[in-house]
Amino acid sequence: MNYIMVVFIIGLLILVHELGHFLAGRAMKIPIAVFSIGFGPKIAAWKYQETEFRISWIPLGGYVLPALESEEVYFKIPIRKRLIFSLGGPVANILLPILLFAIFNCLQNGITWAGLFIQPWAQTLQHSLKIILTIPILFSHPEQLSGVVGIVNQGAIFIAANASKSLLFIIIISLNLAVLNLLPIPGLDGGKIFLSFLERIHPRMLRWQIPITLTGLVLLFGLIIYITVLDIQKFFI
Repeated sequence: MNYIMVVFIIGLLILVHELGHFLAGRAMKIPIAVFSIGFGPKIAAWKYQETEFRISWIPLGGYVLPALESEEVYFKIPIRKRLIFSLGGPVANILLPILLFAIFNCLQNGITWAGLFIQPWAQTLQHSLKIILTIPILFSHPEQLSGVVGIVNQGAIFIAANASKSLLFIIIISLNLAVLNLLPIPGLDGGKIFLSFLERIHPRMLRWQIPITLTGLVLLFGLIIYITVLDIQKFFI
């Protein structure tokens, strides 16, 4: 049962991330064609106004697809609007922990002004910095990375403990999603932001954005498969 809860939590955090992109796109007047949780063939779908909302088979992320005729039309959108659209997901995954830290502080120390409105910002910043500082170690020791299998296994332990540890687990995963998505790697939100800045400095870089992004996505999926295999091997060692 705890494993099911962890999978549900991961799906919920992906939903928060994609909702951030969706709301940022709507705020920037970017029409949205598809809002999907997961990749691949859809399990279920429904349409509201101009957007089709989907739940897809491969639960390794999600995406928000603008309702535009071609990539050329997307790149004609002002860079400022595209940057805000790309930042929407990570920002949502940062704002959620601020709210959850307020609840965590109430559970731990009772309701206080500082615990509700001041400490959550400092706690979110502190945990985000810890995650940022571990990134060089993960790149030098990729065997320490955990994929979905490892996260579900560790998350079940947290969920089984108590409400406070469950909240901490959700906070840590949400901040990890935010920080990792902001890395300047093609295919991630940070990669899109980085390429947009390069486009502004060197407009000719625009023609390379699609092939670079597709290459990044292929490498990312390869890394996910590699990490998942490592996670599974840990169960048999």
